[in-house]
Amino acid sequence: MTDTLPDRLSSDPTSPFYDATLLERGIGIRFKGVEKTNVEEYCVSEGWVRVSVGKAKDRAGNPMTVKLKGEVEPYLREPPAA
Repeated sequence: MTDTLPDRLSSDPTSPFYDATLLERGIGIRFKGVEKTNVEEYCVSEGWVRVSVGKAKDRAGNPMTVKLKGEVEPYLREPPAA
């Protein structure tokens, strides 16, 4: 696997931007220089992240999200030390 990350990635399996193998590898997101752990989707070129809002769900059972605009820096997480 290469170390280049896609411009846009989603954790929703119904999204066309979903990539299971990449998500299993582990992706970290820095948004405006701060580590975010609740990111559902991101787009580097457009400069936004979609983060979940607490434990709230919509009527289809998906997490409620809000779109935040700013500098997005995705990176691959380091594998756990053996």
